[in-house]
Amino acid sequence: MATVPVYCICRLPYDVTQFMIECDACKDWFHGSCVGVDEDDAPDIDVYHCPNCEKNHGKSTLKKKKNWSKHDTGQSTDIKAVQNGSQVFIKELRSRTFPSADDVLVKLSGSQLTLDYLEEGGFNDPILVQKKDGLGMSMPAPTFYISDVENYVGPDVGVDVVDVTKQTDSKMKLKEFVDYYYSTNRKKVLNVINLEFSDARMNSIVESPQIVRRLSWVENYWPDDALLGKPKVTKYCLICVKDSYTDFHIECGGASVWYHVLKGEKIFFLIKPTSANLSLYERWRSSSNHSEMFFADQVDKCYKCTLKQGQTLFIPSGWINAILTPVDCLAFSGHFVHNLSVEMQMRAYEIEKRLKVKTLNPFPNFETACWYVGRHLLERFKGLHKANKQPAPYLIHGAKIINGAFRAWTKKQALLEHEDELPENMKPSQLIKDLAKEIRLSEVFSFHFGYNVINRSPKFSEYFYLLAVRKDRFDVYVNMVMFRCHQDYRLISCLFCVCVLFTAKRLKKGMATAKQRLGKILKIHRNGKLLL
Repeated sequence: MATVPVYCICRLPYDVTQFMIECDACKDWFHGSCVGVDEDDAPDIDVYHCPNCEKNHGKSTLKKKKNWSKHDTGQSTDIKAVQNGSQVFIKELRSRTFPSADDVLVKLSGSQLTLDYLEEGGFNDPILVQKKDGLGMSMPAPTFYISDVENYVGPDVGVDVVDVTKQTDSKMKLKEFVDYYYSTNRKKVLNVINLEFSDARMNSIVESPQIVRRLSWVENYWPDDALLGKPKVTKYCLICVKDSYTDFHIECGGASVWYHVLKGEKIFFLIKPTSANLSLYERWRSSSNHSEMFFADQVDKCYKCTLKQGQTLFIPSGWINAILTPVDCLAFSGHFVHNLSVEMQMRAYEIEKRLKVKTLNPFPNFETACWYVGRHLLERFKGLHKANKQPAPYLIHGAKIINGAFRAWTKKQALLEHEDELPENMKPSQLIKDLAKEIRLSEVFSFHFGYNVINRSPKFSEYFYLLAVRKDRFDVYVNMVMFRCHQDYRLISCLFCVCVLFTAKRLKKGMATAKQRLGKILKIHRNGKLLL
């Protein structure tokens, strides 16, 4: 009976499922797992010596490389472009100078970063908070470290690990990564950037900033009993070793993002989301060799922001950013979409779809979130109008953007692609119609008088809400409103605008008389120089 050949130091027969490498000295074959050689590293080895042959022939040697390109196939490296994330790239990036982010950063204390502040001034520029005090945020003690992450999350939890040099990712157990992190001889630069832990025990000791929880669509509008579970994007643990690098990107769904450095330091390279820069980004990202082109070289300005231990950074929707980790770092972050940046979020989402981006940090069911927000805005607008108040201008603008997306997603030719993200028990056509009506009503009053004037003078809304919703009795209400506000010139002017906006069809009998009477009054006011 023929004997089965055995190999390796384990003296087991050949197994097709296991990677093996041949020793250049003894010519025996060894399992990579037995001799500590990863399959991904094999192409970089020039001469391999097994543990036994190392004693007489010396250690294995690597191929000489000038750029560590992930596309290397053994030919001369002199003509290859430098790979983003490679050793050469990191060294060059550290030596370059960039404009300081102080030109675009808004620096606030935690107590200053409130909803009122953002609603008044918008959230268009990055915000840096020096200390977490006042942010309503919970973080572990400074003594918390990587081994504690393993204890709180679980050693057998699978994590996506990025090989920074090659910009590729693979799966690994958290315990294996922690062992690598604490090893004294790191052969690779590995990076964990998507350890979402909202369902783990660590969730109890980390809380996102209060402003994030107040703004977040997922936190506020996604029903707890929905068939689709809430997107898990709110709490990430980032474990990055020295020289880790994440190339330029826009957060999925155009989400805003917050970062807090617990230990170490991070350097952000920030690019404004102007129309020109977004177009350049889409062209760069769609290129087959984008990983060999430094995107910052293609734009006018790229700002450098160093985030130190204990600091918190908020990056708005659409900002194009890359991240370098100059020292070992433990940080926390989270993504959130919100009402302040609806237009940019939708634009980023469309770019993402066109590029067919595959990412380790997706924003699942973004369209579902939009439907829930649309339903919320409808009820909110109705409630405000009933109370003789008007929505803030940013809410009206956001509602228009969302309703436009709803129309596009529900067109016959597009419905098949989008219907999977339509929430259960949702009537899209009715929602679109009702929301459009409330938007139109809000725009009339806000355009002619402004948000503050209307909300301070409830009679504006009271009188003209009647005109907007009761077009079947328009002639009656025109006369009634003219009688009730004949001394208020601003109301008379608004009445004229309402007549024009809400009577696109031919006027019924009797309405011409009302308009003529109104015109006569306005003419008298013009002659008397009383127009506002």
